[in-house]
Amino acid sequence: MSEIRIIKPVSRRDKKRTLEFPWKIYKNDPYWVPTLVSEEKGLLGFSSEPFYERNSVQTFLAERNGEVVGRISAILNVGHLERYNDGVGFFGFFESIDDQNVANTLFDAASEWLREKGVKAIRGPMNPSMNHTVGLLIDGFDSSPFFMMTYNPRYYEKLVENAGFAKVQDMYSYWGKIEMLPKIRERFLHTAEMVQERFNVVVRPLNQKHFSEDYEMFLDVYNRSLTNTWGFVPMSANEIKKMANSLKLLMIPDLALCAEINGKPVGATFCLPDYNPRIRAIKGRLFPFGFIKLLYNREAAIKRVRIISTNVLPEYQMSGLGLVLLNALVPKAVACGVQEAEFSWVLESNQFSRGSLEKGGAIRNKIYRVYERPIN
Repeated sequence: MSEIRIIKPVSRRDKKRTLEFPWKIYKNDPYWVPTLVSEEKGLLGFSSEPFYERNSVQTFLAERNGEVVGRISAILNVGHLERYNDGVGFFGFFESIDDQNVANTLFDAASEWLREKGVKAIRGPMNPSMNHTVGLLIDGFDSSPFFMMTYNPRYYEKLVENAGFAKVQDMYSYWGKIEMLPKIRERFLHTAEMVQERFNVVVRPLNQKHFSEDYEMFLDVYNRSLTNTWGFVPMSANEIKKMANSLKLLMIPDLALCAEINGKPVGATFCLPDYNPRIRAIKGRLFPFGFIKLLYNREAAIKRVRIISTNVLPEYQMSGLGLVLLNALVPKAVACGVQEAEFSWVLESNQFSRGSLEKGGAIRNKIYRVYERPIN
């Protein structure tokens, strides 16, 4: 068998081959949705990206007989190492043909790069962090992912586990139809109203006259509320600014709500329309006209949303404010004509959120897995 060659994409040609390789893997897969090319360039380390102002990445390309057969990125997350002091580095953006030798060679290249940085274990997929896309799909291959959720061939699970990786955490997504929401809402309506009255909670949508300030406020609440979440590392100020700039273009203001007590933001929930069918149509390219096609008539035409996050500051997390936010969100979603919603992702270890969704009738439709192996 021909030798597998690992290269670091430096030339314009090799970077292009790295970006285009997934199209080979998913050529005949009806459920795959490409990532936005302009976004992936930065996350692979090929262009400016706030995440790498502090952290670092090395992307590798595997080729055999001059043909690309795989890719992977090794990621050194300095914030994670400082926060957890666990010696863990990460891999992400893994794609491979169905060949164990190719996969092993890629994982070994990423591990060796991290070992040279003093890392003791490699975890992933993280693309490139918990604040981006995470996990390997291991269950739920019969439908396309919602916006900003991962997707991969079934055989990736075998490649990863045969390379010596073991599960460290699963994440679930939950799906429901809009007609289920009023019934779910009835179950917690009384409690939500009691909590809202007790704390004098005001729930409001995004202020359209102060978009930037409100989006940054939402992300600040997100950062502060997840301090006790497994694997979470707060975003930097520049990461928040970039994400806020992106979200203010993608969000529908009525589907982004803030809970305030005495004028102070204490919780937030927001949804994003499922842009994936449009991203597939524009083949992941925003330019020259993809951006227009992505956003055109979205409020009327896009009927699926992803409920990305319902976050409450730690001092209020056991008070029921999450129910207050969801109680306010349901009629907004109905008014916007939403027909389907996905709650994603939810950590396997988050028993409270899982229990609330399952009791409410939401259907677990996909499982994503994060793996880890030691670096010897």
